[in-house]
Amino acid sequence: MENYTYNSYILQLEGLNTSKDSLYPAFLFLFFSYLFIMIINVGITILIVMNKNLHQPMYLLFCNLPLNDILVNSNVVPRLLIDLMRPPSERLISYNQCVVQAYIAHLVGTTSHTVLMIMAYDRYVAICNPFHYVSIMTNKMMIKLTVCAWGVAFVLVGILLGLTTRLSRCRTLITNPYCDNASLFKLSCESVVINNIYGITFTVAVYVGSIGAIVLSYTSIAVVCLTSKNKSLNSKALKTCSTHLVVYLILTLSGMALITLHRFPQYSEYRKISALLCYMVPGSLNPIIYGVQSKDLQKALLKFCVSKKVLAS
Repeated sequence: MENYTYNSYILQLEGLNTSKDSLYPAFLFLFFSYLFIMIINVGITILIVMNKNLHQPMYLLFCNLPLNDILVNSNVVPRLLIDLMRPPSERLISYNQCVVQAYIAHLVGTTSHTVLMIMAYDRYVAICNPFHYVSIMTNKMMIKLTVCAWGVAFVLVGILLGLTTRLSRCRTLITNPYCDNASLFKLSCESVVINNIYGITFTVAVYVGSIGAIVLSYTSIAVVCLTSKNKSLNSKALKTCSTHLVVYLILTLSGMALITLHRFPQYSEYRKISALLCYMVPGSLNPIIYGVQSKDLQKALLKFCVSKKVLAS
């Protein structure tokens, strides 16, 4: 018979189940992965902010992604590293801290989708309406789009977690490496039908909205490229759009894998790994993908390295 503890303020995180032999390799892998994510994302953000040649809508919008990756990985990984070195019974977290961690995780995931939707629109305007691009993608428009991307996510995730915090709790174990909405409402013995309905509606709206925006933008771009004989335009479209599409696919597939595994309790260990990878993989790959494809970023980085070398000599 299951023991119930009603509305306990202290929760226990199950974390990762590692053997004694795999504990230190897992710790070192997560530590160096986190270090790499921080260095590469902070570096690319500073590079874009400091280099005036990169103060273009595409790169300024892209800045939201490394900021997201810094925020969510700092929200999850350091605590996970500490918990790895603790026995399971000491992996404790307060309910309020758990809600904040869950909110940040879902906020970042949702914002990544809304930002990529706006980036798709930016590419559409740049390729399909190049002569009106400067007049459309003004600084004022950039601010509006960025605020909209974060604002929509802020409200939607606020409702998501608001529906969960209204529930009373009869359990204390979070069966995940970190707190998220699904893990939180599973603590309740009340009916979670409303939570499931809103959660499914929320997820479908985010994915359908982002996929729809990508499909519409890329269809319009493809039509322009197919009817145009301008090789330079087609080459530019292929480079920028392929980069954006790869980043979007990584985000979408990572998120869908986690959502799917949440429906199968028997695969809890795979879900835990997926829960970490859905943030760490995009955080590691996004800057590399954009850095490899973008000549402007490569030039800015080369210029920065040369200037540092000159100062050092």
